[in-house]
Amino acid sequence: MAAGNVNPFNVSDSEEEAEHRQDGADTERSPSDEAQGHSLGPFSPPAYSEPAILLSSNRTSPSVDGIPASAAAVAGIGVGSAESRVSLDAIAAQLLRDQYILTALELHTELLEAGRELPRLRDYFSNPGNFERQSGTPPACKEQGVGPGGPLNRAGSISTLDSLDFARYSDDGNRESDERVAVLEFELRKAKETIQALRANLTQAAECENPSQERKNYKSSPEIQEPIRPLEKRALNFLVNEYLLKNEYKLTSITFSDENDDQDFELWDDVGLNIPKPPDLLHLYRNCGNSLPLHRDTVNVAVSVDPSDLPGDYFTQKPVQQTEAIQQQQQQEVVQELEYQISLLNSEKQSLAEQIKKLQSDIQALQRNVSSEPTTVVKSTPSKQDPLCDKPHLDNGQYLDIRGVTETDSPLDANTTKTSTTTTTTTDCTESTTTATQPQNKLKSQSQQGKTSVKFDQPNRKLSPVFHQALLSFCRMSADSRLGSEVSRIADSEQSVMLMLGRCLPHIVPNVLLAKREELIPLILCTACLHPEPKERDQLLHILFNLIKRPDDEQRQMILTGCVAFARHVGPTRVEAELLPQCWEQINHKYPERRLLVAEACGALGPYLPKEIRSSLVLSMLQQMLAEDKADMVREAVVKSLGIIMGYIDDPDKYTQGFELMLLSLGDPSERVVSATHQVFIPAFAAWCTELGNLQSQLIPSLLTRIEKLLKQGEYGLDEHKLHMYLSALQSLIPSLFAVLLQNAPFTSRANLQGDVPPIEVTRFPRPASPLQDVATIVGSREQLAVLLQLYDHQLQHEGTTGWDSLLWVVNQFLPQLIEIVGRINVTSSTCVHEFSRFFWRLCRTFGKIFTNTKVKPQFQEILRLSEENVDATTGNGILTKATVPIYATGVLTCYNQEEDRKLLVGFLEDVMTTLSLSHAPLDSLKASFVELGANPAYHELLLTVLWYGVVHTSALVRCTAARMFELLVKGVNETLVAQRVVPALITLSSDPEISVRISTIPAFGTIMETVTQKELLERVKMQLASFLEDPQYQDQHSLHMEIIKTFGRVGPNAEPRFRDEFVLPHLHKLALCNNQQTVESKRIDIATQLFEAYSALSCCFISEELMVNHFLPGLRCLRTDMEQLSPEHEVILSSMIKECEIKVENKGIGEAQGSISIAASLVGEDAKTKFLSKMGQLTTSGAMLANVFQRKK
Repeated sequence: MAAGNVNPFNVSDSEEEAEHRQDGADTERSPSDEAQGHSLGPFSPPAYSEPAILLSSNRTSPSVDGIPASAAAVAGIGVGSAESRVSLDAIAAQLLRDQYILTALELHTELLEAGRELPRLRDYFSNPGNFERQSGTPPACKEQGVGPGGPLNRAGSISTLDSLDFARYSDDGNRESDERVAVLEFELRKAKETIQALRANLTQAAECENPSQERKNYKSSPEIQEPIRPLEKRALNFLVNEYLLKNEYKLTSITFSDENDDQDFELWDDVGLNIPKPPDLLHLYRNCGNSLPLHRDTVNVAVSVDPSDLPGDYFTQKPVQQTEAIQQQQQQEVVQELEYQISLLNSEKQSLAEQIKKLQSDIQALQRNVSSEPTTVVKSTPSKQDPLCDKPHLDNGQYLDIRGVTETDSPLDANTTKTSTTTTTTTDCTESTTTATQPQNKLKSQSQQGKTSVKFDQPNRKLSPVFHQALLSFCRMSADSRLGSEVSRIADSEQSVMLMLGRCLPHIVPNVLLAKREELIPLILCTACLHPEPKERDQLLHILFNLIKRPDDEQRQMILTGCVAFARHVGPTRVEAELLPQCWEQINHKYPERRLLVAEACGALGPYLPKEIRSSLVLSMLQQMLAEDKADMVREAVVKSLGIIMGYIDDPDKYTQGFELMLLSLGDPSERVVSATHQVFIPAFAAWCTELGNLQSQLIPSLLTRIEKLLKQGEYGLDEHKLHMYLSALQSLIPSLFAVLLQNAPFTSRANLQGDVPPIEVTRFPRPASPLQDVATIVGSREQLAVLLQLYDHQLQHEGTTGWDSLLWVVNQFLPQLIEIVGRINVTSSTCVHEFSRFFWRLCRTFGKIFTNTKVKPQFQEILRLSEENVDATTGNGILTKATVPIYATGVLTCYNQEEDRKLLVGFLEDVMTTLSLSHAPLDSLKASFVELGANPAYHELLLTVLWYGVVHTSALVRCTAARMFELLVKGVNETLVAQRVVPALITLSSDPEISVRISTIPAFGTIMETVTQKELLERVKMQLASFLEDPQYQDQHSLHMEIIKTFGRVGPNAEPRFRDEFVLPHLHKLALCNNQQTVESKRIDIATQLFEAYSALSCCFISEELMVNHFLPGLRCLRTDMEQLSPEHEVILSSMIKECEIKVENKGIGEAQGSISIAASLVGEDAKTKFLSKMGQLTTSGAMLANVFQRKK
């Protein structure tokens, strides 16, 4: 190409200077330097190479077409000589000198678009001072003066002229504040550039610390590891800290930052490298096995030839006529150009790095969402997957997991999927566990090498060591104290850390707030686990158990969790030797919370102790605490721990001790302890007995024997508390007994979970007291139980019990013995009847309806023998007066509530009522049945049906019995049923032809007056009672009068006051007057005794002055007349009562202030009181009636 055809704007002067620079650089470069430039890692750029080499091998110009400046310079060599071209820089200088600012700006803009920026134009237009509105000339054109348009308005941007908007400013605008801001922005930008330049110098200086010859030695000997350079260390520190933050290791990152306080981890430029930030650790790790291609192997499409590939003497062909001064100037411009391009690339890389971070955070957020779903195993391509393909865990198992989960460590399988908190990585590595530890070990070794290679600069001074020591003594350090000694020596290994914690924790704990001391538990436990000294471990565990003076429930749970984690990791031997003595020391602590901690710890540590210790020492400790501890909550925890121990004990010789512990727990005075016994201890003990085969042969028979012995000893008074204790234990054993039947049945081997099995009805079993009493829990699962129940019902209904030994024992031994025991208890004891009734109800509900109908009911029916031929017999029906009747009626016949079951219950009660009435037998068994059934409103209609059967019965004896049963039923029945069913039946009976039937209705009428509030109903009852008292046909009915007086004395204090004042007291007065005229002495004494008890009961009620004068005092005087002749001891009491009433009448004010007061309890004078009490002890009347003397009004 001819020289005259060359475009002067084609190649800039800076490109020519780059050619000279490249020429000189190529002649000075050695082959070893070239090799080094291609073998550097990602953390150490070839900073020691020449800038031109950096640009040619690693950098591209930020131009649009991607042509580097150095390549352009090479391309321009053959165009023509330098003398035949006009320099762009000269043109730019001329434009600026002549103040052609806009032309220079257009040139600068076009060069920018072409990617060939001139430093002269860049510096001019980036300096706001050149555009300040001043009185003088601009700095760049002081010689020439200001152009015709005056100085330009300055820009508001601090970066480039790209953001200049000349239209925003008018020529006459004065913006002094903007000018000041612009100056400050310019100074800030220059300061940043200075910092960047200094950092570049530091980078080069740091990179040149190790001479090239030393690096060659390391490269020639791969087995010798090159020491880490400061820049590499800072870069690695930055990447490690970035990894920790990305993966939520925030506390570790904070600690890491504190240990490297000389480095700013928020800014990559602080590392000191003038290169883009490398990829993160995960990316480097995944690609560490793939060899990076050399830069010489590839050539960019828009680049012609790399200058390093040209012949070494290529650049020496430049004309020799150029002067040395021009070469030096052009080289400086090339250096400036390269530095500017590097800064642009750095800013571009930084923006791209920020975008990458944002994308990575988005990816991590998506992976978190994906990790919450079930992960699927995806195999990666083996050819591209490196063995080091899984991200290693930083702890690598060095820290113990005290969260209570233990798993067997095993090598990962080929399809194992590891899911972390931020990323889910699927790998095919079969040895990932081994390879994952390699990077960590490498980092450890590097950190250890860094520690050992720490050196400090020694000053080139000649001061004596003594002077140095004396000079340093002025530093305020304290290494003499205990804390100063700990601070001055830093732990350099895990063992030294454990030793330091063991020394420091005893001093830290007392200074931590009590409410926050549980935060120290993980630290104490980990130190106690790993500390090598037994004495220190013992001290730490002692601190753990004494950490909190009175630990609350949450704090105790935390300590127990830690103890269990400790036990899982150290094994049974150390648990026995280290943890158990701490429990033993606290067994008699003065604070119950500490003893409670010991009791709970014994149970929690039970599974982790040696079996010999578990069944000896721990059992003895708990037995001692159960017998001696005074706190209910401690004994409750002891019982629960005993239950846990019973679940792990395997020494058959301890059965007797376990049985004694069960009885001791059941006899505890605290209801909490007894409840824990039924919920935890008895089910666990029963499970052990089942395994031993002792449940049916020893445990249940032992309890039955104790019940029988108790009944034999209770002829003069039964210990109902002990009976309840034994019977409740039997009741808690019912689920275990039924599970034994299912597990030992002939069909057990056929039970499988395949096929459709009907679900278990919700009401099939009684509600268990705890999950341990649930039959499904004992058997194994609810599905397994459903299968067994289906086979159980089929076996009972169709195949029988042949060969079913466990069921035959229940039918032939257990049930007959229970029925015999039931027949021996006192039927009048409502507590015993209720206990046995509940026991049989749970037994029948647990064993099922088929078992109840075919095995239980026939045995009761055989004993009761309700048949027509036995109605009039005096023998053979004694069993009907026993507790067998109410227990069979309320415990067996009520366990199922279908229509046929209700009919059977109604028929049984009707038969019992008929048989007892016709046999003139006591009605206690029937009354007990009505009381027990009447407590449940669901049976009120049924009981009224039974009583109506008695009301219409042909026998007067049965009608009398029905009338007396109404008295028991009225108290629990609602008033609607009383008005609709009870009162009509009683009125029907009150007009019965038999006088005995009419008399039998009086107690029921009295109970209605006592409990009902409806006025209409009360009036009907009042009229019926009035007819009994006023009808002439009843004037000589001694039995009727006795029954009415007895009823008045019973219901009077609790009846409505109006009924008492208008009806009871006047009629008692009349009956007392009539009794004075009674000629038959036996009848007179009977009436007088009943009147005395009635007046004694009514004396505690409030009685108005009018009633006192008109009825109460006259009645007492009539009664005293009878007692003077018949019972002098009663006469003394009556005289005292009369005297007190008269005093009350005289002292009206005192009577009004005191209100209702007991006359018998407030006698005047010590003599009268003494005489009253002595005479009360001589009375022969019933205790029940005398008790009414002191009964208050409800």
